[in-house]
Amino acid sequence: MSKPVNVAIVGATGAVGETMLKILAERQFPIGKLHLLASERSAGEKIEFGAKKIVVEDLAGFDPTGIDIALFSAGGSVSKEYAPKFAAAGAVVIDNSSVFRQDDDVPLVVAEVNPDAARDRPRGIIANPNCSTMQLMVALAPIHRTVGIERINIATYQSVSGTGKRALEELGRQTASLLGFQEARPEVYPVQIAFNVIPHGGDFCDNGYTSEEMKLVWETRKILDDDGIAVNATVVRVPVFYGHSEAVHIETRDKLTATDARKLLEGAPGIEVVDEPVGGGYPTPVTHASGNDPVFVGRIREDISHPRGLSLWVVSDNIRKGAALNAVQLAELVLAERPKP
Repeated sequence: MSKPVNVAIVGATGAVGETMLKILAERQFPIGKLHLLASERSAGEKIEFGAKKIVVEDLAGFDPTGIDIALFSAGGSVSKEYAPKFAAAGAVVIDNSSVFRQDDDVPLVVAEVNPDAARDRPRGIIANPNCSTMQLMVALAPIHRTVGIERINIATYQSVSGTGKRALEELGRQTASLLGFQEARPEVYPVQIAFNVIPHGGDFCDNGYTSEEMKLVWETRKILDDDGIAVNATVVRVPVFYGHSEAVHIETRDKLTATDARKLLEGAPGIEVVDEPVGGGYPTPVTHASGNDPVFVGRIREDISHPRGLSLWVVSDNIRKGAALNAVQLAELVLAERPKP
């Protein structure tokens, strides 16, 4: 049994923070003291954790001394200001924002893919990848390490929960309005999301891609430690509450048949293969991913347009594996480094 550690969750009242709490309880993470932190407007709220109700504290006035592990999921500006303060006070920070992901002295870690990288954290910070990168890496790392990947062409179909609680509310509100023959007013997204698809995630960059698309490029190369991988991405937001889907087309350095790829993925950690050529023999956000931990892979087939091409369909719960679960898994890696009592 590991010695209990003091844990802080920054952004505890958000969708990811709430899921972190559930996963910490499910996995019986050994917590000594637990501090739930959020902005001043959420301070004073009570959140259930096991048999206890814990009062949310104001992050701005919190002293991080004595915190062993801090799980951050409160946005980039909050992480930029407070993560270094927690690290300076002795905590290992596991951050869900994009602020530190490209920094050379901050490891970017997927628990099933490059766990050893978590040990080298000179600034006391470990970065969690973007949710769409996360599930992609779990699915592609076994293939890359077996035959090498030269190029990835990916289109994501991302649920609104990736944007946050207000986006979930917007999809529900717009759907109800349209079913009642009322106008659907966009507030979170630039256009209506209900019964629609939006080929836009993040901010537009000078090259015509969006920041969400470029994250897939940069993060893939860093996690797989291979700057030679060519990545082309299109991010699409779809009217789904939970679970991101990805149509993935890869070109490998050496030939890998669909049969061999299926066997490889079936034996890889964190993956569940759902791949039958029948109706319903493939994973979807609703029937498989939502509320579950694995990355689901299906529609595994050889690309008829390329001699070393493979096509995959990858689905995962973006709030669980895409954010909260991986953060807790990284906390477990940190815990494993500590001497046993």
